[in-house]
Amino acid sequence: MHNQADALLKEEINRLKKENSVYIIAHYYQRPEIQDLADFVGDSYAMAVAAKNSPLDTILVAGVDFMAESAAILCPGKTVLSPEPAATCPMANSIDVNDVLQYKDTHPGSLVVSYVNTPASIKAVSDICVTSSNAVKIIQKLPQDVPIFFIPDENLGKFIAGKLDRPLDFYPSCCPIHNAVTRQDILKCKEEHPGAEVLVHPECTPDVIALSDYVGSTAGIINYAAKSDKNQFIIATEHGVMHRINQVSPGKDLILAQAGLTCPNMKSITLDKILNSLKNMETIIAVPESIRSQAAVALERMIAYAC
Repeated sequence: MHNQADALLKEEINRLKKENSVYIIAHYYQRPEIQDLADFVGDSYAMAVAAKNSPLDTILVAGVDFMAESAAILCPGKTVLSPEPAATCPMANSIDVNDVLQYKDTHPGSLVVSYVNTPASIKAVSDICVTSSNAVKIIQKLPQDVPIFFIPDENLGKFIAGKLDRPLDFYPSCCPIHNAVTRQDILKCKEEHPGAEVLVHPECTPDVIALSDYVGSTAGIINYAAKSDKNQFIIATEHGVMHRINQVSPGKDLILAQAGLTCPNMKSITLDKILNSLKNMETIIAVPESIRSQAAVALERMIAYAC
């Protein structure tokens, strides 16, 4: 009965999407049924690029609020819809503009590198944005002799600093989902599945990363699992990625590192909410121009430096 109801919802969503010329982009952490109906599915970096390159003038973002904001920042002439504007990111919201301005005041000549998982107001006072998939590549291109304030994910910052062997200043915040994975979780999974490779997101803690066979973004984890000749993987990121791995590489044995790896904000978006958004063309995400224009500089730099 539930599958039949979902099928009817999807049919109506696809009809309205076509009728209203709406391009739907979704994150890998979205529910499987939402990933399946999206025009584009990717990690936060790929979503930003997809929004910028969208062939249509209306974009619906199935993701948390900073993802919709990024689309609005990069596409000032387009309409950006969020089916659930209350879907947010605790880590992104942990830092305040004054924290950034204070650092700049006490560290003249420094650079603020902002994780894309931040509100538009933080991007507007940042020098450049990065994602987990391109942070090492981008920071490697920045001047070696200037202080860098990496915000707001301390675990990701420590991973980058270790890869580049250069000091970074961090903000004390982390993703509550990835930070919840423990060394004991990984050791237990490895004991139960001794032949499995451990695939870890760099937002995890250093002691978890130390036990990994591969560290990478959501897209990186998906690609690694799909291309590997191994068949069994312990996955240390939000379980939404497992749907995509199963699609591109069916038959792989996927073990979630911990039962609680579910982002409630990502999963708060449903087919019903997407249908309502398309019916009423809401909620429109607007970023004030004074913030948008400054935030766009940091995002555009990210795209340019990532090439």
